[in-house]
Amino acid sequence: MTDVPDPTRHHPGTPEPRVLIADDQALVRAGFRMILTARGIDVVGEAADGAEAVAAARRLRPDVVLMDLRMPNMDGLEAAQRTLEQAPDCRVVMLTTFDLDRYIYTALAIGASGFLLKDVTPAHLAAAVRLVNTGDALLAPSITRRLVERFASGDRRTSPAGPPPQRRRVAALTPRELEVLTLMGRGRSNTEIAGELSLSEATVKTHVTRIFTKLSLRDRAQAVVLAYETGLVAPGDPGLA
Repeated sequence: MTDVPDPTRHHPGTPEPRVLIADDQALVRAGFRMILTARGIDVVGEAADGAEAVAAARRLRPDVVLMDLRMPNMDGLEAAQRTLEQAPDCRVVMLTTFDLDRYIYTALAIGASGFLLKDVTPAHLAAAVRLVNTGDALLAPSITRRLVERFASGDRRTSPAGPPPQRRRVAALTPRELEVLTLMGRGRSNTEIAGELSLSEATVKTHVTRIFTKLSLRDRAQAVVLAYETGLVAPGDPGLA
């Protein structure tokens, strides 16, 4: 997973995502709209606060919501949770001005697909929207490592009260699927997993799909959370970036 997606990854035949932009700063919304529409991505709506974002997502059913973390009336975390409850097929990307916002764990735990800095380049903004629309996640391995360290240290001040009992679900995976999930938890892409396990990339994609189905995961961001909640990934792991 990456927080700097490759802007060349989009294939011309892939349908463009429909995007909702939620941010209390009009200039941010206008700038993101201009960038995305110039690259052929349809911005279906805007929202100036969390409550507006939830209502707009319910009405417009966008593929991707760019959701500012800090907004009036209803913050981005609550808005993201309500949006995903009402529009479960939507992908939510949290917008932040910090590369390690203290609410990252909570956002991922409720189903956000990752984080995007507001100073992202135009090319990478468009690439990020397309990336999460395919089920990938915007989360750098370095952030993954720090999330694991925070979880292991017992710092739950910005996390849910505790993870649900996930170990029985993970027990349903095959040994190979456990290997793949562990590597996803360490931030590896499908290509990197294929190289480390001497598998074809197509085989890795099949394993990833089965993992998501068996564990009822939305995307790779939730896979990361699950991997360290269940102890598959831990601080000090040699393969953790």
